[in-house]
Amino acid sequence: MENSLDVPTLASKYSGIPDRLYNEAVSSKERTQSLKTLPHSRPRGHPAKLPLDTSQDDFDAAITALRKILGDDRVEVNDKPLVDGWYMEHPNTHDAYHILDQEEMVCSAVVYPSSTMDVQAIVKWANEFHIPVYPISMGRNLGYGGAAPNLPGSVVIDLGRNMNKVLRIDGDNASCMVEPGVSYFKLYEEIQKTGLPLWIDCPDVGGGSVLGNAIDRGVGYTPYGDHFANHCGMEIVLPSGELLRTGMGALPGKDGEDNPTWESFQHAFGPSIDGIFSQCNFGIVTKMGFWLMPATGHQSYMITFPREDDFEKIVDTIRPLALKRILGNIPQLRHAIQELAVTGKPRTEWYTGSGMFPREVIRESVSKLPVGEISWVFYGTQYGDDASISSQLSFIKSEFAKIPGSKFYLPSDLPKDHYIHSRVEVCSGVPVLRELDWLNWKPNAAHLFFSPITPTKSKDARTIHDIIERLHQKWGFDLFPTLCVAGREMHYIANIVYDRADEDEKSRARGLMTEMIDAAAKEGFGEYRTHLIFADQVSQTYSWGNGALGKFNEIIKDALDPNGILAPGRNGIWPKKYRKTNE
Repeated sequence: MENSLDVPTLASKYSGIPDRLYNEAVSSKERTQSLKTLPHSRPRGHPAKLPLDTSQDDFDAAITALRKILGDDRVEVNDKPLVDGWYMEHPNTHDAYHILDQEEMVCSAVVYPSSTMDVQAIVKWANEFHIPVYPISMGRNLGYGGAAPNLPGSVVIDLGRNMNKVLRIDGDNASCMVEPGVSYFKLYEEIQKTGLPLWIDCPDVGGGSVLGNAIDRGVGYTPYGDHFANHCGMEIVLPSGELLRTGMGALPGKDGEDNPTWESFQHAFGPSIDGIFSQCNFGIVTKMGFWLMPATGHQSYMITFPREDDFEKIVDTIRPLALKRILGNIPQLRHAIQELAVTGKPRTEWYTGSGMFPREVIRESVSKLPVGEISWVFYGTQYGDDASISSQLSFIKSEFAKIPGSKFYLPSDLPKDHYIHSRVEVCSGVPVLRELDWLNWKPNAAHLFFSPITPTKSKDARTIHDIIERLHQKWGFDLFPTLCVAGREMHYIANIVYDRADEDEKSRARGLMTEMIDAAAKEGFGEYRTHLIFADQVSQTYSWGNGALGKFNEIIKDALDPNGILAPGRNGIWPKKYRKTNE
């Protein structure tokens, strides 16, 4: 119901919230709903989109054939009103955070396989009828396009609804095997049921697919924060419908069992091919293994810095600590404006003017919070026994203390509602919801990520930061920079928060993204991941050698998917039949 504040739980829905977070989820939804002006849904203004070059009669015949394969209840034509929903009730028909018109990037139908064999059957059907398909794990790739297909009118293969089992948890090996519909919430809860002393690594919000996030090379914040680097073994349906297992899974186990080394060693004999199935459209991953982190002691902390121009000193202090692996996790450097945003209060609580949030207002507003007047915040966590953690923290404190005015805090130094307590949980493998409070910054809020990579060097970090800041100022958006430090490089994540009911804001957000991509590329900085409508632009910035990388991807695509049926255009990789259309 439109006004219902109830939220689905894991007991009732695979994509639901754990019971431990139910009250928090209801409160989070209530805060978001209180700022909503959009209707729950509205009548469709256009006929349901069909796959490209497909007539209504041909589409109807294809859907009839698919229903004979899967059953009527597992095939849904997308002809009903579109509902954006809330984070825990997201759509699988379009992007909940639509940056174009809501009806622009939509699918023609959704299908629900229950097994790898079903996925194979769907892929063979797509080849027979020449219907493009677009697989999603759970559709919570929010900020990067959600469940929307690159090619409107494609049939979405929703892997999550019926393929959501944790297939194995191996306490001795500290590993697991999951299907696409397993969220971080679900994997965590399943591990807790076993009583095993194991951690997962999760991103800032825990509702996304473990498998899907790794395939997109997402990150978390424990020592296992590089999710794809810590996967081990995949089962993949190729665009032909054939089945492939990577790594040691390619070697049959005894008596028809899975190979016992499948989740222990990432490679097999010969070329290591796992990487070509990340951020690609070369296959559909239906099972994936992951390494889990043995539970250990941990201590989170926060360091604040008073001046905007401390930025270079902070980055140069971080670099040797990261390179020497003194920093225990993938820490974050955030701007002070995030201290305001994560309170869950709207922008108007502090400022009602237009344009970019003024620095002086940020400083004045933050000065009223427990951390006082600051410009930058560093969140980190150390791991090990008490003596090791104490030694590590002592050295880290002494290095950052060289920056005048810096202050060191432990969680116990700050109120229970401060954001640091959420970082404690995330950095010890406990998935949470707190990061959703950012979205209350604006009514009908949606967000869009700009995610370039920069070396952990002050000169490079300053170059990309200045580009992003200048262009946010030009296009009239508040800047929320988060730098996730992975050692020699940092993921610079700029979160563009916009009102999806405001067509002018959406247009300006697109203009901002387009200009940032080009301006960053001219300085040698590229995104590691992007929203689907900017995939072609980002792909084309990787143009060294007359576009050698893109051409190589096209060779693989044409060899594996000659009919071009699997996720055309995903991450800028188009099959031959669509290239002229897309050029």
